[in-house]
Amino acid sequence: MAGELYDKAIIHLQAGAGGDGLATFRREKYVPRGGPDGGDGGRGGDIYLVVDPQLNTLLPFKFKTRYSAENGGSGGKARRHGKDGGDIEIAVPPGTVARTTIDGEAYEVDLVRPYQRFLAVRGGKGGLGNTHFATSTRQAPRLAELGEPGQHLEVELELKLIADVGLVGFPNAGKSTLISVVSAAKPKIAAYPFTTLQPNLGVVDVGGYSFVLADIPGLIEGAHTGVGLGHEFLRHVERTRLLIHVVDAAGVDGRDPLDDFRTINAELVRYAPELAERRQIVALNKADLPEAQANIVRFRAEFPLPADELFVIAAATQEGVERLMARAAALLRELPPAFPESTGAELATWPVPEVDANLFTVEREFDGWRVRGKKIERLISMTNFAQAESLERLQRVLAATGISRALEVAGVREGDKVYIEKAELLWTEAYEE
Repeated sequence: MAGELYDKAIIHLQAGAGGDGLATFRREKYVPRGGPDGGDGGRGGDIYLVVDPQLNTLLPFKFKTRYSAENGGSGGKARRHGKDGGDIEIAVPPGTVARTTIDGEAYEVDLVRPYQRFLAVRGGKGGLGNTHFATSTRQAPRLAELGEPGQHLEVELELKLIADVGLVGFPNAGKSTLISVVSAAKPKIAAYPFTTLQPNLGVVDVGGYSFVLADIPGLIEGAHTGVGLGHEFLRHVERTRLLIHVVDAAGVDGRDPLDDFRTINAELVRYAPELAERRQIVALNKADLPEAQANIVRFRAEFPLPADELFVIAAATQEGVERLMARAAALLRELPPAFPESTGAELATWPVPEVDANLFTVEREFDGWRVRGKKIERLISMTNFAQAESLERLQRVLAATGISRALEVAGVREGDKVYIEKAELLWTEAYEE
């Protein structure tokens, strides 16, 4: 549907796997005992989310939800390095929040600055060729690493609008009419609550100064608890710098404008205290209707706001609208920007805390033992179990890192299964060095 906001999506991202290292040896006419010359695999491609200021919807993710970066190429003979996998850049609108779960922990990143880059999933390292395993005592190593698998994540995207001014108020207060007369936005309007089921954005120009105005779904009492469209509404108000509180001064739905004003502000306070402190100007709308005049007098008596914070308007006839928008523009010039400008060079990542790669844990799991640790899990994922020398190397690492000893202390016995990453190993005395 044209104009659909589509402000939530779930995408699946698969970074490229690293290329495999190669185990080969020089073969030249006058070099009968050529040494190892297997090259390293190339790096797997990364996937980035990049903020595109021209976008204002997550609609493209309705049609495509899976993205895979290119794998790295395998290493070649003569120490030739495999080709690195190509990266992928996925455009998202400003105001996108990305969420995921890594190792059981939830993480969130806010993407608000134009051209900001976010590394969403990281490509795997290329496997080492056999040139890296040559020593004075092992001059012809017949092992090479597999490429590291690329990171895979399910990422939830949520768009929180970045508008300069947010229109708040009860359903049918006249917000949609107001935005339609001050901008090119053409929201659908009808005489029943919750007509505006998604935010509408409009660009308002006041004497050459333009700003973005958001007409947001109507708010009702209890919105902070999720009643009605409460959460859908409130999350879009969070980013605005200025609120225009539109009140139906005529009370056409049988409500009291004063009660409406109190209720909306109370809901903002309950949802987030900072919203109640957001700069706000009030627009008493529908002043062209006879019922409005007495209510306007009552409102001014109950809430003696300064003249530059209270405006009497009739959006349908545009009475007082120009003065209201001029005041909004003047306030925006005074208020600090919502977000600092981006250089485009900054790179965001998931805020995963740094962990010592050498740390590991050993615990019981089903009929065996589970070993967890960043370094050992990576080694397992890159071990070619078809190579005898790779298995010997793994045994040496288990002993050198203290993992073998930790398993023995935990009570491992001959024939027990040991799980590391996706590998299932059988414990034998061969693990002991």
